[in-house]
Amino acid sequence: MNTTELFAKWPHIVTLTRINRPIGILLLLWPMLWALWFAASGIPKLSVLIIFVVGTALTRSAGCAINDYADKDWDGQVERTQNRPLATGDLTPKDALVTTAVLMLAAFMLVLFTNALTIKLSFVALFLAVLYPYTKRITHWPQLFLGLAFAWAVPMAFAAQINSTPPSAWVLFLAAVIWAMAYDTYYAMVDRDDDVKVGIKSTAILLGQYDLLTIGIAQTAMLCLVMLVGHWHERGIVFFLGLCIAALLVAKQLHDCRHREPAACFKAFLNNHHVGMVIFIGIAIDYFVKPVAA
Repeated sequence: MNTTELFAKWPHIVTLTRINRPIGILLLLWPMLWALWFAASGIPKLSVLIIFVVGTALTRSAGCAINDYADKDWDGQVERTQNRPLATGDLTPKDALVTTAVLMLAAFMLVLFTNALTIKLSFVALFLAVLYPYTKRITHWPQLFLGLAFAWAVPMAFAAQINSTPPSAWVLFLAAVIWAMAYDTYYAMVDRDDDVKVGIKSTAILLGQYDLLTIGIAQTAMLCLVMLVGHWHERGIVFFLGLCIAALLVAKQLHDCRHREPAACFKAFLNNHHVGMVIFIGIAIDYFVKPVAA
């Protein structure tokens, strides 16, 4: 792809990678930031923070590109995705693969500035990012694989900050997996009718009338696991206040989606950005007002 072609295709590459729709970056960002603050017992190393924030944006964008490559034969049949650049022909499958490779390589170059453990864990992250889009063909649990892919930033963050992955890292990882499964089920509820027609599998289809009940249980479990990590790290009242606000947001999501209207489900999916944000704000302020003794 020469410079002229790249310039002409750039708007479509932006759409392919969802740079213009940063919700996915934010949902991936918050658990990573939870992990960095817990690992560092406060503000993490500036170099690690920059590497992981930039790496989050790169890997999420690469994940979108490989997702659209995997879905290129299906997106045109789903109303919400029929205008994606591979479905419309504005980009070729090769364009998507090249974009994925460039972004993943850039993310890996950043990881090289961390340590051996983080580099090793990055190969698992690459595997999960590539695997997830294809799980929609073979299992009703693609949301689980998305959760694994999104949550893998948690042990990587601990590894980069303290060169180890203690038990609290894996409990926080589990919380992030469960959370992603919950909010991506909301997302799948938006496309449920179209997905049934084209043969795409999801937890929204599998759970049926028990979708909201399962989401509620999952969100509650996530909050309890984060609470447990906070307890282990001896966090104070501000941290727990953040969790209480997050719980209210979760309850509102369930209430708003009680009729399962696609627009409400999509809004609930987006609202999880605020859930992750208030949890992080609670962690960050709590470490500021109640620092760990040297």
